[in-house]
Amino acid sequence: MSDAQPITGCSPGDIAERVFLCGDPARIDRITEGWDSKREVCAAREYLIVTGEKNGVALSAASHGIGAPSTAVLIEELIKLGAKTMIRIGNSGGLDPKLELGDLAITTGSVRDDGTSKAYVIPEYPAVAHWEIVGALVGAAANRKVRAKTGVTWSLDAFYVRNAVAGPNDTMQSMSVDGYWPSHLEARIRDMQQARILNCEMETGILLTLASLFGIRAGAICVVSDRTPWPGPNELDINRNMTACIDVATEAMLSLT
Repeated sequence: MSDAQPITGCSPGDIAERVFLCGDPARIDRITEGWDSKREVCAAREYLIVTGEKNGVALSAASHGIGAPSTAVLIEELIKLGAKTMIRIGNSGGLDPKLELGDLAITTGSVRDDGTSKAYVIPEYPAVAHWEIVGALVGAAANRKVRAKTGVTWSLDAFYVRNAVAGPNDTMQSMSVDGYWPSHLEARIRDMQQARILNCEMETGILLTLASLFGIRAGAICVVSDRTPWPGPNELDINRNMTACIDVATEAMLSLT
C-alpha cells in the first residue's frame, strides 16, 4: 500500500516540520525566494508545496486555496507527514478602524464562523494561536519596525455574501448576485466591529482549531489588504506590504526552538 497522501500525493520525507501556509499558489515563489535550497513536492489542484532549507532549517511552504474545506484537507495531510509548526501568511479585511492598508494583523485567536471546524468539534471549542508563535511574530515585526497589531480574527465562509460594500451614511450594500443579502448578515458585521474584532479572513479558524486538536503549533499573520465593509476597488491592495509580511513570518519561524 502506498504511503502517499490521497489528495496532495506527498509521501514521508516530502514535508518539513515547519510549514508556511498561504492561499494563493503564486505566493509560494515569494515565500521561498530567499531559501538556500528548495524542491517542488506537490502541484495538485490548489495545492502547491515546496520543501527546502534556509539557514540550516528545513522548511516547507504550501498553498491551501480559498476557505476552510480545502485548508483542512491540506492541514490533515501535512500533519500526517510530520508537520509540527505552521504559520499562515495571508490577506485580510480590516475591521479595527485603527488599521491602515498594509498593516500586519497578528492573530491571537479566531471567531470560528465557518462550517468545517464545526464538523470537527463543538462550536464552544476555542481557536487559539500558539503563544510561542504569537510572541515570535510580534518580536519579528518589532525588529523590522513594521506596523503590526495583535487581536482576534473573524474567520468566515462565503466571501461575497458575508462581506459588504460601504454605502453612504454608514450603510452597507450587498456584494452578492442581484443584491442578495439577508438582514442578519449586516448585523453580523456590526456585531464583529462592536466586539473589537481585528480583521477577517477565511482560513485561520480551521487552522487554529486543527492545530489544537492534533497537538501542533500554529499562528497567522495577514496583511490588511482592504477594509470591511469594503470602500471600493481603489481600497484593495493584495500586494501592499506582502514582502514585509513574508519577512516577518520567516524571521519568526526561524527564531522558534
